[in-house]
Amino acid sequence: MTAFTNMGVEREKVAFASPYPGKIIPVDLRNYGGKLICQKDAFICAAKGVSIGIDFRRKLGTGFFGGEGFILQKLEGDGMAFIHAGGTIVRKRLLPGQKLKVDTGCLVAMTKDVNYDIEYVKGIKNAVFGGEGIFFASLVGPGEVWIQSLPFSRLASKVVSSAPQVPGSRDVGEGSVLGEFGRLFQD
Repeated sequence: MTAFTNMGVEREKVAFASPYPGKIIPVDLRNYGGKLICQKDAFICAAKGVSIGIDFRRKLGTGFFGGEGFILQKLEGDGMAFIHAGGTIVRKRLLPGQKLKVDTGCLVAMTKDVNYDIEYVKGIKNAVFGGEGIFFASLVGPGEVWIQSLPFSRLASKVVSSAPQVPGSRDVGEGSVLGEFGRLFQD
């Protein structure tokens, strides 16, 4: 991991940018027992004294079906850490035993006491028409979770699907007023 050190005697500033549109979330690990579990690639930077590692989950379903949630990062230490989330961010405090189900890609981070597993989406209509995949991240409190509205995979999929398929074509993407209907009238 790259480390930046201020070699001067005065306090200085450093800036970091997010990899795609979204928000940077500052987290003081001291407020969360010195440990935070994050989605892979959520970590941006941290103060000295924070280490980054991999969080292993014991449940089989989490490993095989976790999608974006399969590889989780573990931030440990006693300083500030900064994580990135796409779109709108919701921070939710779960009470003991309270359960929250979210798309696996929408989970950004959770505190160490949150129980995390993957569940199959019941019902063929949900799986086919739900648009989120066939698995949910099941989160059980106590603890806090951070959820994002726009995971990178969803953003990339929308950009690719809106781009012209053939170089030089006048493809009408979903961002246009006509959308798919406009394709009917192309030469």
